[in-house]
Amino acid sequence: MKILIADRDATSRQMISSVVMEMGHDVVIFSGQLQSIDGPGSKGEAQIAFVDLAVPGANCPAVLRDIRKRYGPNIYIILLTEPNGAKAISSELESAVDDLLLRPFSEAELRTHIRTGARLLELQRGHFEIQRVLLNAAMCDDLTGLWNRRMILNQLARELNRTRHEQHSLAVAMVDIDLFKSVNDTFGHVAGDSVLRDVAAALRSQLRSYDFIGRYGGEEFLSLLPGCTTETAVEIARRMCQTVASHRVAFGDTEIPVTVSIGISSTADVGFDMGALIVAADEELYRAKEAGRNQVVARKICNVGAHGSYARIQ
Repeated sequence: MKILIADRDATSRQMISSVVMEMGHDVVIFSGQLQSIDGPGSKGEAQIAFVDLAVPGANCPAVLRDIRKRYGPNIYIILLTEPNGAKAISSELESAVDDLLLRPFSEAELRTHIRTGARLLELQRGHFEIQRVLLNAAMCDDLTGLWNRRMILNQLARELNRTRHEQHSLAVAMVDIDLFKSVNDTFGHVAGDSVLRDVAAALRSQLRSYDFIGRYGGEEFLSLLPGCTTETAVEIARRMCQTVASHRVAFGDTEIPVTVSIGISSTADVGFDMGALIVAADEELYRAKEAGRNQVVARKICNVGAHGSYARIQ
């Protein structure tokens, strides 16, 4: 842990530094006005700050709040002052700090305040980690790690609004694993889970950094391709098909061959209604299944094999 010390009293500054290092923490000594605390990499470094009320700027709540902006909102600020100075502390200043340490203080008192700050910071980290896990669980499919249905549909709504405003195009790809039921029936559901994970990773590997993909349900995936014409979307989907087909899923001593079928629709051909866009992609997906699977079919586009070309419907 890094501990910032802004103390004009040389004796207490030395005492705090010694105790902090004895406790195994790193010391950052600051001298000057608090307003000038800044610099590359400073954010997040100090987790506890001892601030002398006599340091220029320390009696200003706005300055202390600015320290939180620069070092992170969870920095634990301990204000150092004389007993007489404590009486003059305003309620606003008191609300801007986390703790108060009155001079003269002993090493035992100092250690207690440092341990209290460290314990509270640890509790905060645990709380934030729980929040992160809960948020991730609410957003992601726990098997594949992709966005879940709710998140990918929310993103589709956002992308449609943005695309309409910017007058660009958006394509969507509905992806389905071919004959997935037979995988579960033949190899079991654990093998089916392996197939889902591997296919999800293969699909994601072929997307651009600004594309989106989520598990739509069961063995279906929905991918959003911003800025794509139908033709460009087909090329991306064709690579997705090829990547899945070229990879056999390892399950114990068995290698399971897997392919996907993909249906494409775009705002250029369907418009900006989310339901219509998904229905159109789903219809093209079923056409791909009926045409023999392991291929891409798009609205106005037909018979795009994993290794073939495509032709526009007149």
